[in-house]
Amino acid sequence: MIDLRSDTVTRPTTAMRAVMAAAEVGDDVYGDDPSVNRLQAVAAERFGFEAALWFATGTQSNLAALMAHCGRGDEYLVGQDAHTYKYEQGGAAVLGSIQPQPISNQPDGSIALADIAAAIKPDDLHFARTRLLALENTIGGKVLPQAYVADATAFAKSRGLATHLDGARLCNAMVAAGLSEHAAVAGFDSVSLCLSKGLGAPAGSLLFGSTAFIAAAKRWRKALGGGLRQAGIYAAAGLHALEHHVERLAEDHANAAHLAAGLAALGLSVAPVQTNIVFVDIASEDLPALKLYLPEQGVIATLGTRTRLVTHLDVPRAKIDAALAAFERYYAVKKQASTLFSAPKPGGALPPGMAELYGSMR
Repeated sequence: MIDLRSDTVTRPTTAMRAVMAAAEVGDDVYGDDPSVNRLQAVAAERFGFEAALWFATGTQSNLAALMAHCGRGDEYLVGQDAHTYKYEQGGAAVLGSIQPQPISNQPDGSIALADIAAAIKPDDLHFARTRLLALENTIGGKVLPQAYVADATAFAKSRGLATHLDGARLCNAMVAAGLSEHAAVAGFDSVSLCLSKGLGAPAGSLLFGSTAFIAAAKRWRKALGGGLRQAGIYAAAGLHALEHHVERLAEDHANAAHLAAGLAALGLSVAPVQTNIVFVDIASEDLPALKLYLPEQGVIATLGTRTRLVTHLDVPRAKIDAALAAFERYYAVKKQASTLFSAPKPGGALPPGMAELYGSMR
């Protein structure tokens, strides 16, 4: 199958499975899993932080970070499209009693400094206390400009705010922008890094910060479901991913650009591609047939009028070409059909005989 739904669908490589099978393990809740401790120490040094903490998921990692930075009744500033605000069940408010102050993202994924300034509350008992600025990189597949990150984090600190980075796909940003680990996280007090997306580990995220911050986050991790016991199996996979799967993200980016170019050649509207995420507009009238046709061609995608397709280590160039061939066949048959039948009606209804013609593609 050619699974383009997300880079979370990656499966451990043969080499990764081998290191998982051989991993030394202990009880991570007691802090004595040697593989977890090794991963945390190595990763913290690579990214230039005092300490790191392994979490089962990025949602848990981000939420623990927000709760370590903010107290009950505090507020954090966040982009309207950010995962910590939009896609993580409102955890900061529901479980952390932290008020999110969403701000519109700019087309490049940034948040305008003027908007950040306007959102910071005055020191007045009527308002929640603004404590934190949270950014995301990449966001929607876009890499935040490095100059902007430097300006935003410096401005936040000048106003007494802490800074957090949701770096679920931070390694994609690093590779795309040619940044070192230290440069990519400069200016942030804490960073969450996902190991189970493009890096290909089966589970796990790391949270970076000062020793005191990580100690606070570890307490919140316990409240949010705790740690895993023999987590070293996952930690070994994460360390392997950091050592072997970062530079190869460039292949995913090249494959995404290739996919985007192929879709554009079919006449589809495709957003500019920076990393491993492709956004393509598909006419609503085509969705019913494509949802039937693509799976039969071995292509899995979450289709909509704004479709996101994600490349990853389990989708090499040959599979990208096979996916493009499936789209090409669909639109070729549609073009042929348009010479025989009237155009599909609004809402996706097919004219008489079109269903049979689509059926012949299968």
